Amino acid sequence: MRLIQITDCHLLADPEARSRKGFPLRQLQAVLESAKSLRPDILLVSGDISQDETPASYRHAAAAFSSLDCPWFWLPGNHDHPRLMVEQHEIHNEVDLGQWRLLMLDSRLSGQAHGELGQAQLQALALRLEDDDRPTLLAMHHPPLEIGSAWMDAIGLGDREALWQTLAAYAQVRAIFCGHIHQAFAKQYGEVAVYGCPATTDQFLAGSASFAIDEASRPGFRVIDLEGETLTTWVERIDI
Repeated sequence: MRLIQITDCHLLADPEARSRKGFPLRQLQAVLESAKSLRPDILLVSGDISQDETPASYRHAAAAFSSLDCPWFWLPGNHDHPRLMVEQHEIHNEVDLGQWRLLMLDSRLSGQAHGELGQAQLQALALRLEDDDRPTLLAMHHPPLEIGSAWMDAIGLGDREALWQTLAAYAQVRAIFCGHIHQAFAKQYGEVAVYGCPATTDQFLAGSASFAIDEASRPGFRVIDLEGETLTTWVERIDI
């Protein structure tokens, strides 16, 4: 089973619009074309699909994601408008991966850059984990731990301690995949691995105390291979 994770597309209604350092839709299309050669079984899109929260931006996204010959699943980020997303494609909260399962969490907090899962969603997560002990992946937009950038850590997952307290009882959770940080990232929290993903648009400078673009880095995606109970993951970059 092979998953491809992409994130932070930041598309606009105008398909030719620029971001700070490039053209979001062109870069998304180039990332997907590269990912296609790896023959994914599932495409996971971990939020901030849109920059301007317009219906057109989600139409562009849905058309691009559908160009891959595999099912695709998305979740909202802090820049997204869930109702407009659902008009194009359903938002799922779980994906059956055979021997594994993927649970999708909504960390978006309306009107805020930082995220929260909230008590009700954490309680629901615990019930879902009680019901099935297969190896489990979690996906959310906001990172559930500090990444070493002061400005980004201030707008991460606000209730991350409550999340880790919830997960402490469930050894089947193997990894969490997040967006939001616009950079490759990997860190272990106890027995759970946490992975960030390059954006398909601008990259953020790792370790920066304040907002900064990484001028030298390139758009990319994360590959997640599941074989038996083994997880292998790495990042691929594209030339633009």
